[in-house]
Amino acid sequence: MPKGNYNIPTPINEPILSYAPGTAEKLALKVALKEMKSTKVDVPMYIGSEEVRTNNLVEMNPPHEHKHVLGHFHNGDKTHVESAIKAALDAKKDWENLSWEHRASIFLKAADLVAGPYRAKINAATMLAQSKNAFQAEIDAACEFADFLRFNVHYMAQIYKDQPYSPPGLWNRVEYRPLEGFVFAITPFNFTAIAGNLPASAAMMGNTIVWKPADTQVYSAKVVMDIFKEAGVPDGVINMVYCDGPAAGDVVFNHPEFAGIHFTGSTAVFKTIWKTIGQNLDKYRSYPRIVGETGGKDFIIAHKSALPKAVATGISRGAFEFQGQKCSAASRAYIASNIWEEVKGYVLEDLKTFKMGTTEDFTNFINAVIDEKAFDKITSFITEAKNSNEVEVIAGGNFSKEEGYFIEPTILLTTNPKYRTMCEEIFGPVLTIYVYDENKFEEILDIADKTSDYALTGAVFAQDRYIIDLATKKLAHSAGNFYINDKPTGAVVGQQPFGGGRGSGTNDKAGSYLNLLRWVSPRTIKETLVPATDYRYPFLQES
Repeated sequence: MPKGNYNIPTPINEPILSYAPGTAEKLALKVALKEMKSTKVDVPMYIGSEEVRTNNLVEMNPPHEHKHVLGHFHNGDKTHVESAIKAALDAKKDWENLSWEHRASIFLKAADLVAGPYRAKINAATMLAQSKNAFQAEIDAACEFADFLRFNVHYMAQIYKDQPYSPPGLWNRVEYRPLEGFVFAITPFNFTAIAGNLPASAAMMGNTIVWKPADTQVYSAKVVMDIFKEAGVPDGVINMVYCDGPAAGDVVFNHPEFAGIHFTGSTAVFKTIWKTIGQNLDKYRSYPRIVGETGGKDFIIAHKSALPKAVATGISRGAFEFQGQKCSAASRAYIASNIWEEVKGYVLEDLKTFKMGTTEDFTNFINAVIDEKAFDKITSFITEAKNSNEVEVIAGGNFSKEEGYFIEPTILLTTNPKYRTMCEEIFGPVLTIYVYDENKFEEILDIADKTSDYALTGAVFAQDRYIIDLATKKLAHSAGNFYINDKPTGAVVGQQPFGGGRGSGTNDKAGSYLNLLRWVSPRTIKETLVPATDYRYPFLQES
């Protein structure tokens, strides 16, 4: 047990390296890219102390060069999920009884490994497997992941220090126990940091994990697992499996020791998971924790007082960085009529300078979407828009999957604020713009609020402070992360805790203490220092 009250190193956001010409980091990253691309990797499942290989191999390919093979991973089935659950439960007693400062040390070491010796490798893996350019990989795989680990250790200590008042004669205290059972983590392709954080944040609080990464992210998830192992995460604490989602769910959600799920992915899948858990409540020892961040239909609203150049930059970055495959990416915009032509000019000027291609060419701002399924879905929206009398394609609109899954950044201009692409999540480099009457700002706020089922991120551009105040109040429930005069992407751990409501999830705010609280079950202990020896209270006496 702890022999002192320990101070955690003060967390500071990991500095973002520039990768400018001639820098050491750029040289190291290029070396890592070349070496990793030329080496085919064999990725097993990690269950307890075992590296499990099934020889049911799945190819891993760069989205921007889909004929190239990076390696294979070994796909599993229900039996492997069952084994992972058993490994997690077997490891639970020792892990939850380990003094918290040792758990803290493990994840602080992991953060330093990410930011130091693994930096080039984890960035290169993210660039190759998820088609992120060097800057997008840096802010995700290196900086945000390290930030999650360091800040979460800080929040863990903060939670443990939060203790109740004790009046004379009593000592009240709260212990923050891990959940009873195992936690299931399902992680997406688009952020390596999320893939690492979802299992790590729950494990940090003493839980043991079964982790299922997206198939298209297994390549970089392998690097995350290497980091966890080198940092000293014991066998069985975080178990990584790959198999069909419904098959995994059938095992996990029917297990009596299922204690919670940490999820990032589609709204439809999350709703199905929630319903399944509800139907199976009688099977569980306790009510499972359900934590999820799902989809978004994120907006930009530009008032007539907004600076056109700032709006245009917010659009260019907010809609098209990482090919619009961020949950927070701007997907719909409402622009005041008086500034539209100027905004349009700046945006089209930006798009003309965008270069698209492989991530190994550092001059490319745009790369490929994640896979063929995503490519087909996104391009179906574009094709439908080209045939609609309510839409004009004013930029982009071309695409090809001959060598990679490339889609030009595309801007649709609609005359209908409820047109399909103003309402439905696309998750690609497609932005739909509606130009509204500059004198009907309040009306457009109502439309923006009611158009989508989601409420993840949104941005308002204006110079008029009364207008900013109005928008902030009227859009109170439209976005869990709300931006003023900035793009709706780029939340930073410790600065802008991330998550949304409505159809966008449970808003448990990754990157803050609020998320970690979901992975503990507090126990209150009251100790009476000198106990009573007579049941009689003073009120029983008449005189």
